[in-house]
Amino acid sequence: MRLWSLHPKYLDTKGLIACWRESLLAKKVLEGKTNGYKFHPQLERFKVHPEPIHAIDLYLSVLYEEAAKRGFIFDITKLNPGTAASKISVPSGQIMFELGHLMKKLWRRDRKKYFALRRIKAPECNPLFSIIDGEKESWERDI
Repeated sequence: MRLWSLHPKYLDTKGLIACWRESLLAKKVLEGKTNGYKFHPQLERFKVHPEPIHAIDLYLSVLYEEAAKRGFIFDITKLNPGTAASKISVPSGQIMFELGHLMKKLWRRDRKKYFALRRIKAPECNPLFSIIDGEKESWERDI
């Protein structure tokens, strides 16, 4: 499961679709509607949010908007659009770690996207997140 902190505009088609599906699974976990993935480390930042369901809905709405811009049809009925949620802090080191991870994936899957993004020095994050100074998240695994 990869719940990217990066803005979804950086994801290739496979990455965007996978993130949508994995985020819907994360929502089910947070709602207590599944037994799997309960302890997945990337869910930690949502679990500690004062309103985790609102946070994941906001996260999903950004994915939905990106998909719509690309002409994809994602099922918006799976979330509560327009939900407000307080931002989640994400360290700059996490953003850079994710950018490096994404670039490795793009090198294998989508060279055109790779070359379009290779000069990015200060990537944007999903609007649910607010970038702060710091290293990558303690729950992040080295890849």
